[in-house]
Amino acid sequence: MNKLKVFYEDNHIIVVEKSFNVLSQGDATGDLDLLTMIKNYIKIKYNKPGNVYIGLIHRLDRPVGGIMVFARSSKAASRLNKQFQEHTISKKYLAIVRGKTFESGTLKDNLKKLDNGNTIVCKDGKYAELDYKLLEYNKELDMSLVEIELKTGRHHQIRVQFASRNHPLVGDQRYGILDKEQLCLYSYYLKFIHPTTKENLEFTSKPCKIGYWKYFNI
Repeated sequence: MNKLKVFYEDNHIIVVEKSFNVLSQGDATGDLDLLTMIKNYIKIKYNKPGNVYIGLIHRLDRPVGGIMVFARSSKAASRLNKQFQEHTISKKYLAIVRGKTFESGTLKDNLKKLDNGNTIVCKDGKYAELDYKLLEYNKELDMSLVEIELKTGRHHQIRVQFASRNHPLVGDQRYGILDKEQLCLYSYYLKFIHPTTKENLEFTSKPCKIGYWKYFNI
């Protein structure tokens, strides 16, 4: 079983890191996914017989790494889902994009998901918005490290909005350059209200300094 990095756990929730290229939940590939890894972790650690309930609250695309929260009860799942629906949960990402961006800004578009799984900027799409801030520019690589806060959660939103402005994410094989590099997108910050204690919980994590991440002061 893959080693699971756990930031926090109690009887109601568990907060973990999703490694790059690990599925959030199972798909047709049959590859080991994070949801199954957590179920196995809980089953072994607490010697639980039978099926273990773990509620999937949100997803990260397979090539994306970072912090995720899962529910350990249906009540917690319902309350966390409500926070996501009402946009009271704060999520921030780190990304490395090609070129030099403005110091900070807001990107607004209408995005539409196509049948082939791609997302495009389209007038009849759903409204998408994010804020970003330039953290560092590497002139030699002509790449920018940016912090991103999502205001909406559309399919491939970050990747498409930056690519449409000629700043594709490094390693984005779908919307950028086919260079076989790892996608440089990491969910590094998550803040939400505990579903039962009502405590404000805040988590931060940094991507391992491998690939292009090692060229920036994260």
